Amino acid sequence: MKVKDMMHKGAECVAPNATLQQVARKMRDHDIGAIPVCEGGKPMGIVTDRDVTIRALANGKDFSALLAKDVMSKNLVFCRDTEEAEDAIRIMEDNQVRRLPVLDEAQKVVGMVSLGDISHALSRDLAGEVTKAVSAHHD
Repeated sequence: MKVKDMMHKGAECVAPNATLQQVARKMRDHDIGAIPVCEGGKPMGIVTDRDVTIRALANGKDFSALLAKDVMSKNLVFCRDTEEAEDAIRIMEDNQVRRLPVLDEAQKVVGMVSLGDISHALSRDLAGEVTKAVSAHHD
């Protein structure tokens, strides 16, 4: 199954100069735990709920003065919408992440995929295969 068939389409992005409060509000309003930081539609990093907690709050920084670019993970790990689920799982395992921005061939963010999305989609696929096998005519 392709990543594009299981991802959340139309991922929200924030600008590098978005305040951390704006980032946190967007995460809350869209019920998401990670948000890509984009400039001109191209990703340059990602802010996760962990980044907000560890890099901002736990380090005693002035939350109101911080911007997305101050706390984002700059080493962006991503997958492509044309890749298989297994490829996304491998990328997640290799980089110890649970969520990936999904890029198209123009390097633009077109969605997000989480470990939960993949697990749900693959279990649905497996359930369909089992049902088909069990329902097959036996001679």
